[in-house]
Amino acid sequence: MTGLPPGLDWDVCDRARLARDRAFDGAFFTGVRTTRIYCRPVCPVRPARSANVVFFGSAAAAERAGFRPCLRCRPEAAPGSPAWSGTATTVARGMRLIEEGFLDEASVAELADRLGVGPRHLLRLFLRHTGAPPSEIAATRRVQAAKRLIDQTTMGLSDIVFAAGFRSVRRFNDAFRATYGRPPSSFRGAMAMPVARSNSGRWPLKAEPRPQPNSRA
Repeated sequence: MTGLPPGLDWDVCDRARLARDRAFDGAFFTGVRTTRIYCRPVCPVRPARSANVVFFGSAAAAERAGFRPCLRCRPEAAPGSPAWSGTATTVARGMRLIEEGFLDEASVAELADRLGVGPRHLLRLFLRHTGAPPSEIAATRRVQAAKRLIDQTTMGLSDIVFAAGFRSVRRFNDAFRATYGRPPSSFRGAMAMPVARSNSGRWPLKAEPRPQPNSRA
């Protein structure tokens, strides 16, 4: 064992690599004595026998000991590496654009083009760094934005629909039921009553016409 971070010992590392535990990805590397190759804990190759492995706290330590990087799990792309940091930056930029509402009007393909990567690669990056695709990140953002507006403002629900980035009332209703198992009006309590009456007193909320830019009062 060479330069392992505090809290890691041989037994912990061996259990993690046998389980392919992603929580340890980048925390250590496994050197296989019989092949002289070192891997990330999440390597998809069949794990070597425990008696044949040694653990290192860094890729540099493994290479110094005479091990070569695995071509399957690519240690250079492990968390904390320059490659990982670069892709993390791409995802961070994408998250900022999504937070600003980019996907409320544009497609995931357009987001990928804006970030300078292909759509499939962007999907892989988001799944790796966030555990969810961009479309689901955007959907969650819209629900969260709407929930904040419901909790913190007196805006009518019809106004919140579009202010939060939803393209229709139906999607607004469906998103809240999918996320919370409740309609948006249930979070308003007494505050929702005037809105409910303005829509014939029934749920779900009916779409109201959006004002036209040049219309007169």
